[in-house]
Amino acid sequence: MASRDFEERLLRLEDIEAIKALKHQYCLYCDNDYDPEGLASLFTEDGVWDGGLFGVASGRDGIRKFFGETTKVVKFAIHHVTNPMIEVNGDTATGHWYLWQPMVMRDADQALWLAARYNETYRRVDGSWRFAHLDLGIRMLSPYEEGYGKLPIIDLPG
Repeated sequence: MASRDFEERLLRLEDIEAIKALKHQYCLYCDNDYDPEGLASLFTEDGVWDGGLFGVASGRDGIRKFFGETTKVVKFAIHHVTNPMIEVNGDTATGHWYLWQPMVMRDADQALWLAARYNETYRRVDGSWRFAHLDLGIRMLSPYEEGYGKLPIIDLPG
């Protein structure tokens, strides 16, 4: 009985590490000019990316198209994700992460600070974890020059 419990706990930890690796790959694709093919491959066929103020994309084709347009808007971004909280339940899981992201918008060549919380659901498909739903809860989107004390959330153009 003890070996079965140990094996279940080990599998759970392996799943958590696989989900962390999925998230890290997501950040790498985002920081590599929002690679649309790479990003779409991380989602289930019916996956949803909900970026709040930035928009919503559904399905792999929609996600691919959305991120294909992102580099026209975002000149630079670097995703720092922290504090993962991941719960695994069989072939599904939930996760919460914090995001701290310096970025530059292309239109105004404006440097911004972005702080948000990712709320995510994952699904294991053919042995690999994928995003089923990624929700970006924006807490702060502030100009670098003015700081978040004066202007915690700006209006995005468009």
